[in-house]
Amino acid sequence: MATENKVCMYNACFVSICCCYCCSSSYSLYSVSVSSPVLQVIRCKAAVAWEPGKPLCIEEVEVAPPKAHEVRIKVVASGVCHTDWAYLYECGKGMRPRPFPLVLGHEGAGIVESIGQGVCGFSPGDKVIPLFLPQCKECEFCLSPKTNLCSKNWEKTQRGVLEDGSSRFTCRGQQLYQFIGVSSFSEYTVVPEYNITKIHPDAPLDRVCLLGCGVSTGYGAALNAGKVETGSSCAVFGLGAVGLAAVMGCKAAGASRIIGIDINPDKMEIGRRFGVTEFVNPKDHNKPIQDVVMELTGGGLDYCFECVGNVAVMRSALESCKAAWGTCVIVGWTELEELTLAPIDILLGRTLKGSYFGGWKGVDSVPRLVEDYMSGRIMLDEFVTHTLSLEQINQAFDLMVSGKSVHSVIKM
Repeated sequence: MATENKVCMYNACFVSICCCYCCSSSYSLYSVSVSSPVLQVIRCKAAVAWEPGKPLCIEEVEVAPPKAHEVRIKVVASGVCHTDWAYLYECGKGMRPRPFPLVLGHEGAGIVESIGQGVCGFSPGDKVIPLFLPQCKECEFCLSPKTNLCSKNWEKTQRGVLEDGSSRFTCRGQQLYQFIGVSSFSEYTVVPEYNITKIHPDAPLDRVCLLGCGVSTGYGAALNAGKVETGSSCAVFGLGAVGLAAVMGCKAAGASRIIGIDINPDKMEIGRRFGVTEFVNPKDHNKPIQDVVMELTGGGLDYCFECVGNVAVMRSALESCKAAWGTCVIVGWTELEELTLAPIDILLGRTLKGSYFGGWKGVDSVPRLVEDYMSGRIMLDEFVTHTLSLEQINQAFDLMVSGKSVHSVIKM
């Protein structure tokens, strides 16, 4: 009880400071007494998906205070990931339907604004990255070195709510659902404490936000799931942000040959910056890409990474692996499509496996990735081709699907 009282009084003190700050900022708090021990609702801007298939709308929303074991974050920057677009525009097609209205975004970075009762390890002012994949450090998955999955509150966050079955967002008197526990397309959000990791206080948030999903996912797929070996040959199918991060991981692991495969010819030069040694455009050939790769390599590659989220490409990646020992890692995300393959593709010795969030246990690993970036061991700046405002969020989607951007960052 003494700990809870200490937390409440600390929060009350911080709210009084925020009230002074809000006079010159873009958000406002409901009226609050300096002596009040109760955190208040914050009004701010968010990009709201009112229904599937429609552009996002910039709305004023209310963000409720954090409840027990939750943290409210001032979002400073958010990457725009293809998965956000897919759940909006492919809902019920490649992706399972999510509840609407919805606040998307899951690749954010920000500053702790306040904490709920029982929260340990976070204080207002901490720089943090919210994580769509929790790490509670207590469940069967977290206690196993074999996986980075975590079962803590998983089903509820997939349904757009937090542990108590509700979200912390409302707009026009209506509940807004939270996207996989994060919802970073909002100036403020509330996230469970086991879905957050504290990072270096000097980290540039408009860069390290990419480690909340795309870059970590691709980079880790090569290092953790594929376990690429020195001197090996690799192919990466799809040179978006995730694919380029996989290329970066293959290079870091010491691969001697990295073939980048993409239907966008502009990706040839971009890919070379990240470590691609050869580029193949399937549109330049009149035969299946796996046949092209087999001829080019004299029998297949040691490792192939599918970073598109297309089941036809997944099969092509598998069939591009060397029959005796090649490993194919599925990194691209799709939910409702079915993957078919010939049993002989596996029987002769190929391995087909998946990778989720690059195999990283996020709370422990993401701070180390941040420091790897800050020390120059991994690239982040080179991914960011556009920096936009929240009001330009639909433009960011257009740039992405047209292939005109590698990655856009929304600065709040």
